[in-house]
Order: sequence, then C-alpha cells, then structure tokens
Amino acid sequence: MTVVPGEQGGAVRPAERPDPGPGRPRGARPPGPAPRRGARRGGAATPWLYLAPALVVLGGLLIYPVYQLGLISFLEYTQAQVSGGEPTTFQGFGNYAELFGDDEFWRVLLSTVFFAAACVVTTLAVGCALAVLLTRIRALPRLALMMAALGAWATPAVTGSTVWLLLFDADFGPVNRMLGLGDHSWTYGRYSAFLLVLLEVVWCSFPFVMVTVYAGIRAVPSEVLEAASLDGASQWRIWRSVLAPMLRPILVVVTIQSIIWDFKVFTQIYVMTNGGGIAGQNLVLNVYAYQKAFASSQYSLGSAIGVVMLLILLVVTLVYLRLLRRQGEEL
Repeated sequence: MTVVPGEQGGAVRPAERPDPGPGRPRGARPPGPAPRRGARRGGAATPWLYLAPALVVLGGLLIYPVYQLGLISFLEYTQAQVSGGEPTTFQGFGNYAELFGDDEFWRVLLSTVFFAAACVVTTLAVGCALAVLLTRIRALPRLALMMAALGAWATPAVTGSTVWLLLFDADFGPVNRMLGLGDHSWTYGRYSAFLLVLLEVVWCSFPFVMVTVYAGIRAVPSEVLEAASLDGASQWRIWRSVLAPMLRPILVVVTIQSIIWDFKVFTQIYVMTNGGGIAGQNLVLNVYAYQKAFASSQYSLGSAIGVVMLLILLVVTLVYLRLLRRQGEEL
C-alpha cells in the first residue's frame, strides 16, 4: 500500500507493479533464466543415487539368497538334483504341505517359541536388574562390572558354548562339585539341557540390555527419582511406576531385538546338545532346518523351514517398526 501525493486527503491505493516494459503484459515474469523443469525431479533422485551402492550390496547379499531360498522351497531338490543326476521338478506347495503335516515340525516350533520366550524374559530381567545396580554402586565396581559384561558379549558363541560345557561337565566340571551333584549330566535330560543352553544365551545377551537400559536410566532427571524416594517409594515401586514407563521406548527396542536373536539361536543348541540332543529332544527351528537340509539332504524341506522362520521374524519386525513409529508420534 502506498500513499499517492497530490491526491485529495492523501488517498491510499495499492502499489502497482513496475511496468514490465513495452510489448510485455502486466504481471508477466521478469526477464531472466527460467528454472529447469527437471531440477526438482533431479533433487528427488539425489538420495537414491547415494543409496545405490548400499542397495546393490544388499541386493546381492540379502535379496538374491532369499529369492533362491523361496525358489528351492517350491522345487524337488535333494542330493540327486544337487549332483545333476535327476532334473528338478516343480512341487508347488507340496513341501509346505509335507512340512505342516509333520507332527515333529509343530513340536519343534512350539519348543522354539517357549525357549525363545524364556530366554527373552530372563535376559530382560537380568539386564534391567544389573542396569539398576550400576546406578547404585561406585565408579570402580561399575567399571569392573561393565568390562566383565562386555567381555561376555564379545565372546564368540562357539567359544562361550564350549566353556559352559566344561563348567557343567559331568566328570570334570566345577559346578557339579560345588553343588554336590556327582556325575550328573546336564545335557542328558531335555529340560536340563534347555536350561543349560538358556543360561549360556542369557550370559552372552544380557550385556546389550544392561548397557542400553543403563544409558536410559542416566538420562532420567535425578529430581524425579529423588521425589519418588522422598515419597517413600521402594526400589521396586520406583522401577515399576517411574522408570519403566519413562524407559518404555528403550524396553520395546531391546525386547523386539532379543526376540529376533533368541528365536533363531543355532550355535548354542548345536554345540551344547551335540546337534539337537538325544533323539532330537532339544531341537529348535534353526537346527531342525539344518538337519533336514544337510543331514538328510532334503534341501527343499530345509528351505521351506527357512521361509517359515523368515515370515515369522518379518511379522515381529513389522510390529517392531510399527511400535517405533507410534512412539515417535507420541513423543
């Protein structure tokens, strides 16, 4: 708005745009280089150009093997086809029908679910308890505990499983001597073998939960914890009513990741139970798939078991991503 001088009462009228010049309509774009139409489109494609190398690597290391896994699960693929003696034939869902009709598969699946659930619950309980303990002890004991936990976490699964077998050995293990169990064999019984493997899995898994939850506790304002203590709340009540709700995003992350890790346990079961225990009493899905594919040369059934595991873990991952997105919206 401009005030035009010389008019009666200083009338106010809108300011006019400068004259674009002779031969150009009013309101036209001033002279100058016009923006390129493909500029915005090229800007949108720039992130994909940066991601292209990683996508190529993932495609070679992940997508193609998953494709081959699914393809073999629909074929008749045994040792005869591997050696080229007989041609492969398309089975459709025949391998899946045979798998789902096998009572042993459902028994192994049920054992895997219960074993993974026990591992996850125990790992979370031990990790969270030690995370709270880290906030209560002095710097030197805290450093020693964290170094010991990280050492357990960094130990290879084969090495850790072998050490635990030596500790619980029926003849030379110190655990039986301390408990007065004589020559009791922990790997002979089904439940005792699962318990031994569970202890080893928790031993090498709790440090991740402990360090993650400890970092979350350190981020909680000290005034909140002091106020709860002044109100007379016990340590359990502070954890249940104050810390756990505030650490819910972190607890969701460690829970879902523990489910994925413990559901596909292979090395500990295979090493500590000698391939699945007596008569396969300690089989889980990963070891069961290995036995079907490589011990029995039924590669199609082994691939079908792998696809079933992939779908189960995919559902868990989608739930994990949905929970993360929902928590991000709440925050």
